[in-house]
Amino acid sequence: MTEIDKVALIYIQDRRILTARSKGKDKYYIPGGKREAGEDDTATLIREIKEELDVDIIPSSIRFCGIFKAQADSHPEGKIVRMTCYSALFEGELSPMSEIEELSFMSSTDAKKCSAVDEIIFRHLLDEGLID
Repeated sequence: MTEIDKVALIYIQDRRILTARSKGKDKYYIPGGKREAGEDDTATLIREIKEELDVDIIPSSIRFCGIFKAQADSHPEGKIVRMTCYSALFEGELSPMSEIEELSFMSSTDAKKCSAVDEIIFRHLLDEGLID
């Protein structure tokens, strides 16, 4: 079994979580991405969120939220995505950048529009009382 190692931002506003949809894709996902060689979680989170959302993460605000695993979408059975999630504050205005076509704040009822690992994260946030 192999894993895809990703880091993601849990950003909740009005009891809804920020999601993004890439150009040409149907599913939404929690913003973030794969680390580059030599990057730790913090560096990956800051870089990926700047690239995707054009905002600057405030490093002192970063808080660990959990690690979640599920079958990776569009990959052979057994290919797992491991998503290490953090919450954080940021400076700037959210704007879809790079491969991102659309940003959306979603509730737990929207989870089926997302990847398998994100569905698990939605359930966790709902169970914790953080989203509707």
